[in-house]
Formats: sequence, C-alpha cells, structure tokens
Amino acid sequence: MRPDQTLVILQREGTRITARTSEPFIQETAASASEREHEYSHLTTPLRQRGVACTVEYGLSDYIVRAELPDGSSLIISPPQEPATDHPPGYPESWLVTRGHPDDSTLHEVIYDSEPDGPHARHGGSVPRLFAAIDARLDQLGLSPRPEARRLAQESAADAVLHRAGFVPVVLFRERFYRLPSAMTDLVEQRQMVTRAFDMLQAEGFDVSCDPDLLDPSRPPPGDHGLSLGDRLGYLTQSIQSAAHTSEAVAALSELTAPGDGVLQRVVESLNTTADWWEGLGAPADPHYANRLRYITKKLDSYALEIRSMRGDLADRHTDHPDRVQARVDRVAPEEPAGPRVAAALAISPTARRTTLAGLPSASAVRPALPPARPSSAPGR
Repeated sequence: MRPDQTLVILQREGTRITARTSEPFIQETAASASEREHEYSHLTTPLRQRGVACTVEYGLSDYIVRAELPDGSSLIISPPQEPATDHPPGYPESWLVTRGHPDDSTLHEVIYDSEPDGPHARHGGSVPRLFAAIDARLDQLGLSPRPEARRLAQESAADAVLHRAGFVPVVLFRERFYRLPSAMTDLVEQRQMVTRAFDMLQAEGFDVSCDPDLLDPSRPPPGDHGLSLGDRLGYLTQSIQSAAHTSEAVAALSELTAPGDGVLQRVVESLNTTADWWEGLGAPADPHYANRLRYITKKLDSYALEIRSMRGDLADRHTDHPDRVQARVDRVAPEEPAGPRVAAALAISPTARRTTLAGLPSASAVRPALPPARPSSAPGR
C-alpha cells in the first residue's frame, strides 16, 4: 500500500462485522530556512504538496515564488514590484500570478491579479482567494491534488461504496465506521454482503484487507455497473463550475428543477413511494418513520419549488459572470507584449543568485493498478 493510499479493513468485531478506513501517513514538506526568513512557506508548502518544485527568488524589488510545472511552464507568484510597497514579508496588499514558458513566448497567462486595477482587486492580499485561483488552474492542467484532499476524496469514495453495498454508518465520539445491519445474523447472508462490498471496493481501486472466512468464494465477481446515478449527475456540477454566462448555469439548474421529470421532482416521488412502502412493514414504529419521511419530503418539495423560482430569476439576469469570463480571456495568449506589471513580475534581477531551491515530495501521484481478485488465504492481501 502506498503511504497516501486509503486502506479499507473488513473484519469481525465481537458479534458485528465492520468496515473501517485507515488514514494514510502524510509527510509534511519542510520549508527551507530562506523561505521561513522571507515568510513564503505559506505559498511554497501548498504547491509542493501538489508535486510542484518551487524556488523563492528576488524580483525587481521584492521576493517572488517561481513554481515549475510538469509541462515546462512556470508560475510566478508576485507581490507588487514596481513600485514596491511597504508590507509584512509574504503578506502584501495584492498578488499577481502569471504563467509562461521559457521556450514559448506566445504563452502568457494571467491567472490571478488582485492589484487595484486587476479583475480580482476586491480580494486584495487574501491568500485563500489566491490559492483558490491557483488550485483551479492546476486542476485544469491535470496536476494531482494535495494528499489531504486526496485522502478525504478516497474516504468519501469508500463511504459511498460501503453505503451502496448495504452497510450502515456509525458515528461516535472520535470514531466513525460502517457495519452490517444489526438484524442480519445469518452467516451466509453476512458473507454474501461482505463479499459484495469487497468486490465493489476492489473494483474502485481500493486496497482491502479482509478475513477470508468472511468471504463467499462461490459468489461470482460483479459485472461492470458503470457510473452511479450520482456520478452521472456530476456533469451538472462541472457545467456550473465552468459556466461563463448565466444561461449556461441555468441550463444545468433546469435539469434539477424541471417540473414533472426534473431530478428534484423524481427524488420527491421516490421518497414518497418509500414512505408508503415503509408504512406497510407492520412494526409499531413504521407509521412514525413513514410520516417523518413524508414530512421531510414535503419540505424538500417546497424547497425544490423555491429553487425553481430562483432559477427563473437567474435566467432573467442573462449576463456574463465577470470572474469566469475574465478567466477565459486570461487563458488566451495575447499577441502584444506583456504589460509593465506583468513584465515586472516575470523579471529577475541579478541578485537571483539568492534563489532557494526545494525538492519535490517523494509520494507518487499515480494511482496504483487494481489489486488482484479477492484473497483465498491470509487477510490483508
């Protein structure tokens, strides 16, 4: 197992069978003494966590961060250079982030500009806003996420698989895990469900440790079920994230809010049908659960109507989103030479010998191949 790979452990604990995810070890990348001196580690550490080599160099009048990307291009993160400003080291009142390539003069991209006349001026010297823009561009360029983000994504994906496999979540103080349903006491049925979860987890690329006694070797491996319904709806999120005009966001919202056959309407119908079915199970508490579910569904239906109305308001705006349109324009290489502010950020003075080099983190960003079929002997294979 890789140091940053999430392991799912299926095991018997007393009378119940549980599924737990183990947290990977994440090695922190230490900042160099020079970076600590100039207080730029809050910029270089997050970049190195994404596998980007960084240097801290002296620009025209202040220190800058140069990040070398896998495609040979470079990011320059710069405070105001010409004229210089008086500010705490590493915390200026604005930032300029550009991307260029030493062998391609046509590649010039302004990723973020919060200087007074820039498109992100309202954010000033905000580092979270700065990195939101940088991370969004690095995502588009295909760089791997930070280990912490990857770990949380892996755990969330494992939760989704266990949920669909029929396991029940347990959340306690400082502890969370999944277990088989409490009334599932038949050993054959338990093995079938554990085997199903094991196969589903492996199909998603997880490392899985399981006692072979909990598995049913006669159960055939599952076929390819393709994307889940939730994943198939993920394109709506992507459409909204990339929307540069209200009409593009409205198109995605329309799929959710359409009357009759919209996603939210279908969810309401499914929950109401579940309530009717649950009420007929025969236990004394079943009508209570059914009525509670109907109550929640009624509120959801009311919220769906409100969202549908808001979708209409957004459609009436019919305008560009200023940040998204600017981002699209910035990604187009200009024909004319870079402006003075950009040139100042890209320029390195003769004192660039002060450059501080830093290494890449050792963890690989490549996802491993799927593990072999479920084990027939020792657990933890």
